[in-house]
Amino acid sequence: MSTEDRPEGTTGERPTGGSEPVVTDATEEQRPEGAEPVVRDAVSAPDTDGRPRRTTRRFPRITRDTARPEGGGRAAPRDAPAPARQWPILVVLAVVGLGLLVTALDAFRLGTLLIGVALLGGAAMRWALPDVGMLAVRSRFTDMVTYGVLGLVIVLLALMAQPKPWLEIPFLDDTLHFTVRT
Repeated sequence: MSTEDRPEGTTGERPTGGSEPVVTDATEEQRPEGAEPVVRDAVSAPDTDGRPRRTTRRFPRITRDTARPEGGGRAAPRDAPAPARQWPILVVLAVVGLGLLVTALDAFRLGTLLIGVALLGGAAMRWALPDVGMLAVRSRFTDMVTYGVLGLVIVLLALMAQPKPWLEIPFLDDTLHFTVRT
């Protein structure tokens, strides 16, 4: 590739003719010990050692790493035993398990209420705690909305379950009678 065909800034010279050379390869960079790396163009990023290296704006064909969700750090110090590090998701799973057990023991409404409350509790923990371990799956907002909506729907359905519903919403009853005519 000739110098005329190259994009600006890849020849190692400044387009303005300045005296400071542009670094084209991170391994050639000479910087003082302990100095912060300098990213010189829009498509360079620090590598694992913190030195800037030239990258592309294209998405990689093979994903090599994923970003940890916001709040996805350990919920307890590293030296704590594994269950203590993941206590938020264990609490949610324990309450869901209890709800399933209660449902299996023929207390349908109470069991499904426990499952919905567990999801609402997961949404509240995701909102209130800075680190929730494996309870963090996506961004904080997405997790809160997902847990909250699913928990609310399960609670409302448990309250409206027949026979003898604890919650009656009149327009839903009319909608059912309108859509299912006998």
